[in-house]
Amino acid sequence: MNNVKELNKWANAHTYFSLDLVRIALGVFLFVKGVHFITNIQYLVDLISPIDKIGGGMFMVHYITPAHMIGGIMIAFGLLTRWAIIAQLPILIGAVLVNFMGQMQSESLFLALGTLMVCLFFLVYGSGKNSADYYFKMYQ
Repeated sequence: MNNVKELNKWANAHTYFSLDLVRIALGVFLFVKGVHFITNIQYLVDLISPIDKIGGGMFMVHYITPAHMIGGIMIAFGLLTRWAIIAQLPILIGAVLVNFMGQMQSESLFLALGTLMVCLFFLVYGSGKNSADYYFKMYQ
């Protein structure tokens, strides 16, 4: 627990507005991706078809869209950012694996890897100073 507090103190001392903009852009991107998936369910079903052989395909369809939409909003506002990113990690790891198990699409592979790297960064860094987490922590 002390490690998390030390990471938060370091992140708040070394925060930059540009990193907050990246966090907000990540949240908006994930939200828009969730909206795209919910409006085009067949595209999502086709996308996860290579790993559907393992089982749980319908569970994945019903997990991916709400996790992207709710998690994207939470990441954009900086509310429980680390928890929202933890919910995104299985989806992003699956997005990378889909490219290796199915037909390789380099554009979606690089997009999934880039999003995964940014999520891993904010998992360690936290939400920053311009976030709901910081606001609620300061006014407890």
